[in-house]
Amino acid sequence: MLVVLEQDYEDVSREAARIVAHAVRSRPAVVLGLATGATMLGLYRELARMHREQGLDFSRVATFNLDEYVGLNDDHPQSFHYFMRHRFFDHVNIPAANIHIPEGTKRGDFEAYCASYEESIRRAGGIDLQILGVGRDGHVGFNEPSSSLGSRTRLKTLSKETLEDNRRFFSPDEEMPQCAITMGIGTIMEARRVLILASGSAKARSVVKAIEGPVTAAVTSSALQLHPDVTFVVDEDAASELHHKEYYRRAMDITARLTPNRLW
Repeated sequence: MLVVLEQDYEDVSREAARIVAHAVRSRPAVVLGLATGATMLGLYRELARMHREQGLDFSRVATFNLDEYVGLNDDHPQSFHYFMRHRFFDHVNIPAANIHIPEGTKRGDFEAYCASYEESIRRAGGIDLQILGVGRDGHVGFNEPSSSLGSRTRLKTLSKETLEDNRRFFSPDEEMPQCAITMGIGTIMEARRVLILASGSAKARSVVKAIEGPVTAAVTSSALQLHPDVTFVVDEDAASELHHKEYYRRAMDITARLTPNRLW
């Protein structure tokens, strides 16, 4: 595990974009696992700028999104289809056929549908670089506390805390989705590399649990401690409860000197 400490949100976004851009340039047909949420806005904005100003080419990239609310159509402003289209896909040249996002309007046999999503990932050769954010309770995707660390893409009921966190994005008279389709922890762990971003003091407790706490289903991001190639990029506020910040800074500097061509 590598922990990259940055000063603030903008620095986190720039460093994450640099990592993703390096992956795209190194392997033009790279398969990216993508996340949504406020933490990702700066990353996608910076990648769009690189495409526009530096010619960063996404024409052979394939993407698989982590999750989607059940019951929202693609044009709903709070759907992740809408988020990804307006925040990223409309601003780069990823072919529509290469974009994969779980269908929120799916009905019927969810188990078969989720199995087909997993099969699409396998047919693409697996995810090369999985991008993640982390929730206040330490979850990734919609893998709420108590989710199996071996879980696969599936239908998941949202926790009370997640519903409370996301309620503000919906109008007062609108019913908020109670379920989502999400990649599982087992699915995420099969990515060749993982990049996880966190910013702000509200994420400090989840960051320290993910990086330094025990591996437990109560904090699903903690499973990433068992991944062979994971990089956390966090700002000073999100890192404020870490106990070994100076070690992480030293490790980051040494790793950069010894392996300058590493993906990150």
